[in-house]
Amino acid sequence: MNDDKSPTHEELNPDAGQSFEEALAESFQHEEIQLGQLVTGYIMAVTGDVALISVGGKTEALMPRTELGELRPGDGLDAVVTAVSPELRVSHQQAIERREREALRGAYENAIPVEGKVTGRNKGGYDISIAGIRAFCPMSQIDMGFPRNVDSFLGKSFRFLITEIAEDLSTLVVSRTQVLKEEREQAMSAAWEHIVPDAVLEGEVKSIRDFGVFVDLGGVDGMVHVTELSHRAGVRPSQVVSVGQKVQVKVLETDRAKNRISLSIKALEIDPWAEILLKYAPGAPFEGTVARKTDFGLFVEILPGVDGLVHLSQLPPGKSLSDEELAPGAAVTGWIKEVDGERRRLSLTLREMATGDPWADAAERYPTGGMVEGVVERVANFGVFVELEPGLTALVPASESDVAKGGDLTASFLPGSRITASVLTVDAARKRISLSLKKAKENKASREFRRWSEDRKTEREPEVTAFGAALMKAMHKEPESGQ
Repeated sequence: MNDDKSPTHEELNPDAGQSFEEALAESFQHEEIQLGQLVTGYIMAVTGDVALISVGGKTEALMPRTELGELRPGDGLDAVVTAVSPELRVSHQQAIERREREALRGAYENAIPVEGKVTGRNKGGYDISIAGIRAFCPMSQIDMGFPRNVDSFLGKSFRFLITEIAEDLSTLVVSRTQVLKEEREQAMSAAWEHIVPDAVLEGEVKSIRDFGVFVDLGGVDGMVHVTELSHRAGVRPSQVVSVGQKVQVKVLETDRAKNRISLSIKALEIDPWAEILLKYAPGAPFEGTVARKTDFGLFVEILPGVDGLVHLSQLPPGKSLSDEELAPGAAVTGWIKEVDGERRRLSLTLREMATGDPWADAAERYPTGGMVEGVVERVANFGVFVELEPGLTALVPASESDVAKGGDLTASFLPGSRITASVLTVDAARKRISLSLKKAKENKASREFRRWSEDRKTEREPEVTAFGAALMKAMHKEPESGQ
């Protein structure tokens, strides 16, 4: 008989008398796993509707299979303990939500924008979904100004700043306006680093006004005054650019304190006056288009951005500003009278210009008493101006016009009509020639009288007969020639 006492089953298996719940609780106490604790583990297997998750204890935790998503056995994950008895259960979804809630609180405390989607609209504002959590955005906080189309934001995602948050996230108020303001300030600060006088930048036309154009330079708006849009005079801003158009601009002046930037588009274009000075000289012919009219004449565009003035006195004789041939948009040809590059002024004429100095030998070509023909240019109270040739105009004083004193010269002399007159005086030094219609008529009458007298004399002289000829011969008189 063996006196040795064999160990009992309980001694060999001290845990054999424990229930499953007691053993599980003991293992939990060892691992200190508590309800609501965030644990890290990995997926061991998937069976039926549950997944077995290893969280470092003596047994695996159970998790609904629906929470796996794209996860597979062997993948790691975070989970929240949702039950410790009768079995250990965890939730990966709750871990995600907890992490997102903590992130939202951190974003609120540190003023960090979060991504959200506009899911609906109500009377006071918009419903925003942020990480699956419902937030509210007041109508006044969805844009920089009151939205023109309140439904245009639905279904779109934006960045929001959390302005109010409850501990349990039951209240979450957000603002997009504050994000936009901060973005604009950051963009302005970055843009100002490049906005300096003489810098050439690209911008987008933001708005058009009668006085100029506002251009977005990437967070900062500059203005192109209407005088800096184009070399062409009289153009409207809408004729040069359109809203949304990309344009190249040159910075003229800046004032950061007042947030003012003066820009120019014209400064980057080729100056047409450079071509004018090379191509046109006094006396050169031109072709142009009537741009506009004034009381003193009309402006003709001969190159884009360059208009010249045709004074009333330089219209062709007989022409007036009301003529259809001189209507805006009509094509005209003429000659350059004067080019003033410094003052950027151009004088034009629609009359043919003299190739030389017509006054140099005017006294020889227009002798006193000689008869001349000319075209009436214009009529003044003191007389009538008559163009004898390009560059040479004479005057018929009122007293030499053969119009009664106090009579209406304009009724007798129409611009563009031709007249014949007698030269009274020629003063080449002072560039003056005076004519007389009275003398012309007197000379004409005198010539007609002499011709008539000569004709009468011929008619009255008798024919010499044979007897008369013999008698005159006897008297030693030869008959006159032709008798």
